[in-house]
Amino acid sequence: MGLRGSKQPEARVLLLGLDNAGKSTLLYKMKHNACVSTVPTIGFNVEMLEARKNGKNITLTMWDIGGQRKMREYWKSFHQDTAAVVFVVDSSDLERLEEARRELEDTLRSDQLQGRPLILLANKQDVNGALTATEIKDRFILRKSCSGRDWFVQPCSASTGFGIEEAFRRVVQMVKLTSDSGAMKDNIKETVNYLRGSSRH
Repeated sequence: MGLRGSKQPEARVLLLGLDNAGKSTLLYKMKHNACVSTVPTIGFNVEMLEARKNGKNITLTMWDIGGQRKMREYWKSFHQDTAAVVFVVDSSDLERLEEARRELEDTLRSDQLQGRPLILLANKQDVNGALTATEIKDRFILRKSCSGRDWFVQPCSASTGFGIEEAFRRVVQMVKLTSDSGAMKDNIKETVNYLRGSSRH
């Protein structure tokens, strides 16, 4: 990356969802267009993805945060300076849809995420019995919980690659850019240090 990266606008995107929703697989599919078999994320993965927005090169810093119950209490530490939230739902896991909906609603209530766009990825569309994007939208009552912010539901499958490119384009299109990328880099350091500190206790 070096100095070249510091000149172009950066946006920090949070990738959230319950454990086993497919977040890390989606992230690596977006980054490398490869189907990577992943293990549950304990902590977080960070990847920088290059994109173009309004004719300019931008860098999306994607924070993929573990979705296990004990990790969710740390989600709040990542809210600051977030430009968009990508929430991944396993459309085929009907038993946990309500749990996913509650976690998303809690996240969207955060003051630091006011007005930030939400891209909800209805993942695992290749699995029999998966709910459609429209069914997910209705179950999650998104019209109500997303009033005051841009939002979009994208059907996709991290394992087959269906809908991934569209999902990434949608994130780039909806993301709110911060112009000060220097502050962004400090913030990444601060967040990492904070989390290292909390995980020791």
